[in-house]
Amino acid sequence: MKPRRKIAVIGAGLGGLAASIRLASAGADVTLFEKNSHAGGKLHNVKLGSHNFDFGPNTITMPEVFRNLLADAGENPEEYFHFDRLETHTKNVFSDGSFFHFSADADRTEEEIAALDPDSALGYRTYLEEVRNLYLKAEKHFLYRTFRSWRDYLSLPLAKALFGVKPLTGLDRFHRKFFPDPRVRQAFNRYATYIGSSPYMSPATFALIGHLELNDGVYFTRGGNANIAGGFLRAAEKLGVTVKLNTEITGIQTSRGKASAVTTDQEESLDVDGIVMNGDLLTQVPALIRREDRTRLTDEKINRFNPSVSAFVILAAVSTRFDLHHHHVFFSSCYKEEFAGIFDRQSYADDPTIYVCTSSKTDSSLSPDGDNLFILVNAPPLPSGKTENVDRDAYASRVFERLHQRGIDINSALVHKKTVTPGDLARNFYAYRGALYGIASNRRSDTFLRPFNQSADLKNLFFAGGSTHPGGGSPMVVLSGRNAADALLSELEKD
Repeated sequence: MKPRRKIAVIGAGLGGLAASIRLASAGADVTLFEKNSHAGGKLHNVKLGSHNFDFGPNTITMPEVFRNLLADAGENPEEYFHFDRLETHTKNVFSDGSFFHFSADADRTEEEIAALDPDSALGYRTYLEEVRNLYLKAEKHFLYRTFRSWRDYLSLPLAKALFGVKPLTGLDRFHRKFFPDPRVRQAFNRYATYIGSSPYMSPATFALIGHLELNDGVYFTRGGNANIAGGFLRAAEKLGVTVKLNTEITGIQTSRGKASAVTTDQEESLDVDGIVMNGDLLTQVPALIRREDRTRLTDEKINRFNPSVSAFVILAAVSTRFDLHHHHVFFSSCYKEEFAGIFDRQSYADDPTIYVCTSSKTDSSLSPDGDNLFILVNAPPLPSGKTENVDRDAYASRVFERLHQRGIDINSALVHKKTVTPGDLARNFYAYRGALYGIASNRRSDTFLRPFNQSADLKNLFFAGGSTHPGGGSPMVVLSGRNAADALLSELEKD
């Protein structure tokens, strides 16, 4: 009988949890390390008084990704979490006061678009079919595979698939084909922010998010989306994963082109046969691996990547119930200028687009004494080599002022408040320059040529998370963990 492979998983975000479950279910001896006191990474619960907030992914799509991970490990997903589909999930409100809802009911969305602009409504059904096709191509050729080297791109079927997902067409340009009204287009262009990018620079590939939200649907995890991470953690422990919270990996030891051991801040050392790194590889590779052991992923190469947008977040616990939808977006008057400020000038918008998630609209038990407003504004990543350049209290006041102008008077009902800035994301999660999604997809190369899932320097080191394939977003990160685990097991079989 072969000895069990000893695997270290670094980081208990969704990607690390997914990798741990996959590896343990295949018989590996897995130790999962997490520097914070909770599993789930950015997806965790924050409690302010009687108000509970999900910090991290608020919009859940592709529920089958989460369920299948557990089912394939021999577990019953219903014992770990339950998803509720939100039929009408997002209210889009524009600077002129007009609005329409996104709904999985195509008739309703089409009717509401028609009330704004009949010409834009004429293109809606065609749009749904086009984005469905985009998704199916991406699913078949990109989502469920790892990219280990340039050789993985060198196949005719993959080349055909690559051009089939419209990499050379911009997202805004793609949406102009269907929606002549700038307000309608603004709502659909927001999908670029789901991967931390600008709709005026990122490729039309990401219009596939429209399929996930409008054809398949948006979901909410009963009891809060953080229950996904909690369920994964319980499944990992049941499968025999050793979980070490409050334990930070401080180094990766190498021998003959392989990772041989990890060391921790508890002055422990663990010999390993392989590693899955779920932490942001753009910060953790240089932090954990000596320069001489990573000649193909140098600091210079890492610093050439452009970070995604970051976020300025306010958790506002209030003593009343506002007229808000579960997902509610107040758009700025000049969306294009907002992104130019973020990516070209690294500046905060004076009149930002404001996203508000109020999960108490779906589950009042999460916030029984008033609403729980998770307020997010797109923010620039931290300037390279510089400190944070925002006054959190002053900018929070500006955001509250803008919401007050839209009829949401938070200050009069505010009970508790917590702000999170790009600097906090960098400190708490080692996010590259505080970026929310790792690498931006504003350049075609950063969309399709992200750092490979397998280290070019250490062949038994694999990467999961938003910095690598298939990209950012909770389902994609789970897929990356699953894919990295399978690829590592395949690599170890060669020995």
